[in-house]
Amino acid sequence: MKNKPYFPMFIDLSDKNIVVAGGGNIATRRVKTLLKFTRNITVVATKVTQELMDLGKAGTVNLHIRPVKRSDFASAYMVIAATNDWKLNDEIHRVCREEGIYVNVASDRESCDFYFPGIYMRDEMVVGVTASGLDHKKAKRVREEIQKALEKILKEQDDEDEEK
Repeated sequence: MKNKPYFPMFIDLSDKNIVVAGGGNIATRRVKTLLKFTRNITVVATKVTQELMDLGKAGTVNLHIRPVKRSDFASAYMVIAATNDWKLNDEIHRVCREEGIYVNVASDRESCDFYFPGIYMRDEMVVGVTASGLDHKKAKRVREEIQKALEKILKEQDDEDEEK
């Protein structure tokens, strides 16, 4: 399938319910990124990383150690399917499409309504970079270069402000 461009959209997730199906390393990375934007995150998985377990115990995320069920998505705005079971990820994708819920299947870029960008945040600035699911290393490198350039610009601006 020909790669199609995705519109870069910045949205307020603060009051949106996010469901992450899966508890491994990818799910953990996605949760850590999402926590910068919302505290309304529910993780459902039969096994989770220690880091997710700690976030659940601290009350930072709603954690359910059990198999995923359709009702988990009832009030979801967005779902991340990051299980290690491609059949389950496919079923999650199908349910979300039926229900009109944005879904990202971590293991299948063709089954994504949105891509998870590389993010750089500082103060009020948020930069997101994606390579449309094709080259994560390239996207990471571009994000790192943008970060370096912005930090240089912001440092220069801070220095100018101090001189005033």
